Amino acid sequence: MPKQEAPLFQLQSYLPAGSFEDVLYYLQHYQVHLTISRKRQSILGDYRHAHSDKNHRISVNGNLNTYAFLITLLHELAHLFTYEKFGHRVQAHGREWKDEFGKILAKFILKKIFPPDIEKALLNTLKNPAASSCGDEKLLRVLHHYDKKEVGLQLVEQLAEGALFVIKGGRVFKKGEKIRKRFKCVEVKTGRFFLFNAMYEVQPL
Repeated sequence: MPKQEAPLFQLQSYLPAGSFEDVLYYLQHYQVHLTISRKRQSILGDYRHAHSDKNHRISVNGNLNTYAFLITLLHELAHLFTYEKFGHRVQAHGREWKDEFGKILAKFILKKIFPPDIEKALLNTLKNPAASSCGDEKLLRVLHHYDKKEVGLQLVEQLAEGALFVIKGGRVFKKGEKIRKRFKCVEVKTGRFFLFNAMYEVQPL
């Protein structure tokens, strides 16, 4: 199973100290069905609104460090708050969502849950939150310092231009030039080009 329901008493191990009680309140108050997902490279979390006989559903990647897990969960809760107020009448990551995310993020920042470097990055994020939970590169860089490092993996940006690397599933790529914030890489087997986030973790060859 790619996902598993998270028993609330086990959720505490995924969260930084001092955040569990507040998170538990939101999940219970809005009757959120929370699932812990396996590592997903393209997204860190997901939200689906309540409908018919189903509750609000949120999934968060279980491999995230506790700070990244909390921030991603707050990102998705902001979607819930926005839906509760506006339904489908507003854009998914429009001003309304940014307001909701900013408010709930500010509450947790005031509780001094985050280390100084993450807090500083979050205060900058409050000015204009990224639409994607993995779209704020500066914040991701800071959060990466708190990750458990997997043996043999490197960030795409750490590889030399022309280096070969493999991603999950066994596809092999050759690193190319940087285009704005991403690297243009060619898949060796097909010759097709793909853009990789600088923070994407890969296995060098």
